[in-house]
Amino acid sequence: MIHLFGKKGYIFTNKKTPKWGIMSTILGIMSILSVCVAVYLTYKNKGSALPQYGSVIVLSIIYSIAGLALGIRSCFGKDVFRFFPIMGIIFNAWGLLLEFFILYMGIFKL
Repeated sequence: MIHLFGKKGYIFTNKKTPKWGIMSTILGIMSILSVCVAVYLTYKNKGSALPQYGSVIVLSIIYSIAGLALGIRSCFGKDVFRFFPIMGIIFNAWGLLLEFFILYMGIFKL
């Protein structure tokens, strides 16, 4: 029996966890971690970014866009739990903001 907010009983549902939502969340986490590692390594290199770090940021943008599309796609499915798709959308949107901020700072050197 599940006791949820004082209610007793069983919960029967046909909902399932969408695989694309889980993949979206994984891509978002990978994107954010990649950006954090690139920024950390640039910091350790006294602010001098290697070209490889720029390519990591570009690949992270691709990961974030793909993860955002997967999260939105899986959020509109029928009878699905929306936890992973929404988390994927949040992580990928946050990753895109970080990546575009880093590119903006690199172009205008503020």
